[in-house]
Formats: sequence, C-alpha cells, structure tokens
Amino acid sequence: MLNLPLIENVDLQPSSLEGIEPNLAVKNYVLFSKIEDVLHVILSQRHLAPAFDYLAKQDFSYPIVMTDDDSYDRLYNKFLEIRTDGELGTLDQGQDEMEDEDLSLSEFLRNTSDLLTSEESAPVIKFVNALFYQAIKRRASDIHIEVHEKKSEVRFRIDGALIKNTDIDNKIANLIISRIKVISNLDISEKRIPQDGRTQVKIAGKTLDVRVSILPTFYGERVVMRMLMQSDDIPHMQELGFDKELTDQLDDLLQHSHGIILVTGPTGSGKSTTLHAFLQEVAKPDLNIITVEDPVEYKADNINQIQTNAKAGLTFASGLRSILRQDPDVVMIGEIRDQETAEIAIQAALTGHLVFSTLHTNNATASITRLIDMGIEQFLIGSSLLGVLAQRLVRKLCNECKEEDFLAEAFSKEFDLPENAKIYKSCGCSTCNYTGYNGRRAIGEFFVLDDDFRTMLKDKVSDHVLRNQAIAQGMTTLSDQLKKLLLDGTTSMHEIIRVGVKDT
Repeated sequence: MLNLPLIENVDLQPSSLEGIEPNLAVKNYVLFSKIEDVLHVILSQRHLAPAFDYLAKQDFSYPIVMTDDDSYDRLYNKFLEIRTDGELGTLDQGQDEMEDEDLSLSEFLRNTSDLLTSEESAPVIKFVNALFYQAIKRRASDIHIEVHEKKSEVRFRIDGALIKNTDIDNKIANLIISRIKVISNLDISEKRIPQDGRTQVKIAGKTLDVRVSILPTFYGERVVMRMLMQSDDIPHMQELGFDKELTDQLDDLLQHSHGIILVTGPTGSGKSTTLHAFLQEVAKPDLNIITVEDPVEYKADNINQIQTNAKAGLTFASGLRSILRQDPDVVMIGEIRDQETAEIAIQAALTGHLVFSTLHTNNATASITRLIDMGIEQFLIGSSLLGVLAQRLVRKLCNECKEEDFLAEAFSKEFDLPENAKIYKSCGCSTCNYTGYNGRRAIGEFFVLDDDFRTMLKDKVSDHVLRNQAIAQGMTTLSDQLKKLLLDGTTSMHEIIRVGVKDT
C-alpha cells in the first residue's frame, strides 16, 4: 500500500459512499472522489497513519491514490464546506428547530429513499437552504437546476459564467424542485407549463429576494433562480468600473432636467445595475422618481417601483402612461421593446421629464437605427435623446495564477493587435475557485448627441455614417477598451473573444 499512485494538481469533487459516515471518514482524513467516473479513496502523505487505521476497519475495496498537499487540502475543504452547509438551519420558513441529526450534501447523494420522501422533509429543506448559502458565499447571481436523462446537476452563474456545483440524483432533484415551488407559492402538481414566482431567504440576518423561473423540459423541470439585490448593493457611479473620462461624461449628462439616456447591451451586461446607479445619482428629496421594471431587480427605498404584469394588462407602455399622470421628475423604463413604449418615452422626454431606459443593440450608435426601425421619426430622436451608453462586463484575470500567453499571428491580424504583444491567460487556483478569473470590470462606449448629430438626423443617415462620425469626434469604442484590457494584462484573449472585440 505504500507504493500508491500519485496524482497532482487536480481539482477533485467530493463523492459519498453508501454505508459510510462521511463526517467520521473526513475526521480520519479519508476522502472520496470520482476520477474518470470511478470512485477512489483520496489520501494525503501527511495523514497516512489515521487514514490507514480507519481503512483497516472498513470492508470496501476501492482504488487508493495520493494527491499533492494543495489538491488534498482543496478537496478536504470542500468536504468541510459541505458539512457546514448541511448544518444550516431553516433560513426563511419559520422552522427554528430541525431534527437533531444533520444531513450533509454528500449524504443526499446516497439517494436514501426513506428520508427523502417529501419536499417538506428536513433533509430537502436543508439542501435548498444550503444552495442559497453556497450561492451567496460564492457571489453567484443565478442558481440553475437542470434535469437530464440519468442525473441532474446544479450550476452557479459566477462573474457571468456558469460553473458546475454538484450532481444530484433525479429523484432528489424532483423533491428539491417541489420544495422551491412551495416556498415560491407555485403549483406543485403542475409540471406541464412554465411557472414564475418569487421568494425570500434570510442569511446572516439579511433578507434576500429570489426570482424563480420553472420550465418543463424533456426529462423534467428546469429551475433558474435569480438573486435580486437590495438598495444597499446598488453601486455608486464611480464603482461601476468605467474609466474616469466616461464617468465624468455620464455625470454631465445626468445634470439635465429632461431628455432620454439609453443604456444598451446584451442580456447580462449590467444594464439594470447601471440604470439604478443613475437613479441613485440623481435621487434627491425634492424629486419624484418612478420606475416600471420587469422584474424589479433592485429594491430601493428612495424611489417608487412598479413591476409589470402582462396578465393583468400592466405593460411597459400602460405603466408608463400611468406614471406620467403621477407628476414624476425622473422616469426609468426597464426596456423599450416596442413602438408604443418608445413613443411615450419620447413624449415624456419632450415634455420635461428625465427618462432612463435600455435597448438591445450591439453598440451605442445602433440605438438610433433601432428607434427608427420602431417607427420613431428622426427629428424626434434628435430632439429628445441625450446620449447612449453601450456596455459590457469583462471578467478580470486572477492576479495570483495568471500566466503569460502567446498571441497567435492569426489573432494579431484579425483583431488588429501588435505582433509579439505580451498577453496573459487564465489558469486557476484556490483564490479564484479554479476559474482563472476574479471579479468583473465594466467597459462602455458613450455616444453623446451634440448639435452636429442632431443636424445629421434631420436627413436619412445610416448607422455606419453615425458611428464613423462619433469615432472621428473622439468616442472610444468597446473594441478599443477590450484590446486595452488585453494588452495591460487585465483579461485574456479567450475573454476578449467571448465578449466580442470587433467593431460592428
């Protein structure tokens, strides 16, 4: 047994073994993990004596491997984290007392049908609570539970990328989904149609709103839970990550008393966060600020927020009409989706209101042609639009583990980068949870409509002409900022390609 195979620099995931008490095994430094779908016993050179004493008393025979200290400690800490998560009491359902026997995540994986018989059983309740706890601890914005043919899996969206958390048995997944339906006031018996709900959890004395979406798929229901932020989490303008020049330009535009400021970008690019930062920047006791959103993602105490309800007839357009009868100074519309909403927003801006909203376009100047495509007259756009911010969120390389990378000649030519440029790539370490990235940075291009552009909009003009004119007047494009982040070692070529670097 002393000539055990050694594996190094691996990121192993905890596994459980039927009939083995995981806490006792961990106490004796015996860990279990699957390597190429085969269950292995994982040991460390530092703890061989207690491990062999423990193994001598067991009657199983699984392959045993040794790992380097870092890999072992990483797996050991995951087991400890699982045990901690399993010991969490109920967070929000008013059940202060749970069963004395705690069930950890690894014990769930055994699929013990006698304990896991109902969505109201203590183990299932604890598992759902542990998911929320882990998600918050790892700064996840979403929790995904996906059911496949043979197993289900839980994934967290961290810094914009989905990262696998754990595999679970399909029977357990169904109970977990039913539990989520219970706390979200959804119909447990309905599994054929999509359902949307909302719930709250309390973690460390802090209340967290969670938006729940359930969708039927071929092998079962799929759940996505979005963590919604409180007013305390809304960043200030200076904390959004934009460079100082762009932030100063935004500050100048926010001083206007009327007009429209648009924020554009794909889903997940931080548009809602930026809009709420705008609102907090302009919020004053003598202003009436009203929003209509779908959904309300940030709860703020100093503004009035309306959530759309299509079933009840409360759309962006109808909500906006009602808002304008409430004597607002500042209006925020979650998204301009159609001509009706766009027309009302334009009229609101022309009649003395400051309006914030979002559009789905790839860059700042494309918002002009998008509004024209919706049927808005060009002279109305020129009269009401103050500026457009197109933004993206770019993952930052972990400074602890990033390594120098080679810039391929093909990329150098395709993206107009200097040959032999010094760039870096992601690797992964304990600091960044083995993703290679740690945090995100916002970048943006800001298109301000001045008199020259308003004159251009009196005639037919293409997006290409507007963009070239904006760049000629000094607009820094998203492409330029992305390449700057690559060349100064902030992010990687892989992230540049993922976000999109080419001017369009």
